Amino acid sequence: MTQFQDGARLRLERPGGGAPLTLRLSVNPRARRLSVRIDSRAGEAVVIAPSPRSLPQAVDFARSRALWIAERLAVRPASTPLAPGQEIRLAGRPVLLEATGTAAAARLIETEAGAILRAGGEGEAFSRRVLNFLKAEARRRLTERTEVHRAALDQAPVRLSITDSRTRWGSCSPHNRTIRYSWRVVMAPEAVLDYLAAHEVAHLVHADHSPAYWAVVQRLIGDPRPFRRWLRENGSTLHAVG
Repeated sequence: MTQFQDGARLRLERPGGGAPLTLRLSVNPRARRLSVRIDSRAGEAVVIAPSPRSLPQAVDFARSRALWIAERLAVRPASTPLAPGQEIRLAGRPVLLEATGTAAAARLIETEAGAILRAGGEGEAFSRRVLNFLKAEARRRLTERTEVHRAALDQAPVRLSITDSRTRWGSCSPHNRTIRYSWRVVMAPEAVLDYLAAHEVAHLVHADHSPAYWAVVQRLIGDPRPFRRWLRENGSTLHAVG
């Protein structure tokens, strides 16, 4: 059916009545099974299928999970604006946003009361300066950890880019040696960011998620399960920022 296409959106009946739920279809050849995740930023569910042919089965699977989807959407974190007075996280640490009353770029200050990220501008200008800082910090930290893991595996250099993907924390294209990361992982604890870098670099060796692939990840950072679990449990909070 033409409606079952990668990127298409469908309406699911909400258990108990009320406004229907939005379901977005996504094809990921790396997926080993059907799965459903919550996109807190968009306020919708995403069902992931390993191939276009399996999208009808994916939709049926999502319908069977409608109650779970409704419950998760009901408790998704409220949006956290990048505005003065708000608290965000940097490498897992709380950071207070503070306006300088100037046009200065954002700068991290360590005080006795804790870390403060000071930036100039008002409204969108303030938010843009904070976001620029976070993206730059994400690039710096992820480049460093990517290089460490790349060297450990004796891999050739890669091109790295920072994105704001809603569907993946990172992605690797071994054929053109490109790795992309979501800037939002810079708010996660350092060990989680390090896991993400190891996860993507390991794909330079194995493009799939086979046992051999996970053995490479474990060789780089140890047991990856705690870090994967952290992202599953806290990812929606990171996506709510900004």
